[in-house]
Amino acid sequence: MKVIAFNVEVYEEPLLRGANGDHHELTLLPDPLGEETAGKAAGCEAILISGQDDASEAVLNKLGEGGVRFIVTRSAGTDHIDARAAERLGITVKNIPRYSPSAIAEHAVALMLALGRHLIETTDRIRKFNFTLTNELVGFELDGKTAGIVGYGNIGQVLAKILTGFGCTVLAFDNKPEEARHESPVPVEVLPLDDLLGRADVVSLHLPLSEETKGLFNADTFAKMKPGAMLINTGRGALVNTKDAIQALKNGQLGYLGIDVYEHEHDLFFEDQSGTGRRDPLIEELLRLPNAMVTGHQAFLTQEALESIAKQSIDLLTEWEKSPDR
Repeated sequence: MKVIAFNVEVYEEPLLRGANGDHHELTLLPDPLGEETAGKAAGCEAILISGQDDASEAVLNKLGEGGVRFIVTRSAGTDHIDARAAERLGITVKNIPRYSPSAIAEHAVALMLALGRHLIETTDRIRKFNFTLTNELVGFELDGKTAGIVGYGNIGQVLAKILTGFGCTVLAFDNKPEEARHESPVPVEVLPLDDLLGRADVVSLHLPLSEETKGLFNADTFAKMKPGAMLINTGRGALVNTKDAIQALKNGQLGYLGIDVYEHEHDLFFEDQSGTGRRDPLIEELLRLPNAMVTGHQAFLTQEALESIAKQSIDLLTEWEKSPDR
């Protein structure tokens, strides 16, 4: 089957080629999918895209005209794809909901530890050969703390296991609370969101993005959190209103903020912006705050996760090709 993959990074190329073998006639492109590049898929039945690609209605129309009938997104999230337009055009869409929950969960913990032990400030000082210990470097231990996991799916459950190992009491909020209780690998207390926010010392976000969850963490939400609590977001950027988060950091209601995703990351993340003159005032303001940490959507970036994404992507293509209903 003739397949084209868009937005392929250098580190993905050998893994996709290795997973594909001689299964499909696979073309790998560094170009992101958009209205200007959709025509490159003409003559292909299927395409692979990334979570940063544009699969809006206009793009899907062009893909459909070119013969595309199957899309695999190399991501868990699908909010970059117009699902209604895909259905109207008869284009089947598949995602990869579970490629390596450990990668995301471990990155969330890395942010917690780096913020809680002031590793950025420490590293900056030591680079200047300043080895003094000051009040600003006094951290806290996760042991004995209460951690709230907002979104208790695959990633949230792995995170619960890790934090339980640190000695945390784990609270969870999920849209399907009964299912969360049943599937939990460790003891957790499943609560309404407001109750969780009032008790948690650390809150980690793992919700999908939807109309209901967009901007869910805003000034009103921060006011319900324990004063000085830590917020970690490795889920979707638009879950958090960044302006409100900065204000909460400045007034002390929010003690720490660690984000791997950002509500305005499109056309900012995944590129070297250092020589472009491109500026983002909110990110710049965050980076000036000692109690904030930003990473560039790299929580998924482990060898294990990349191998799993490549294999599952090719497997989905092969399954669809063999399906009698395609």
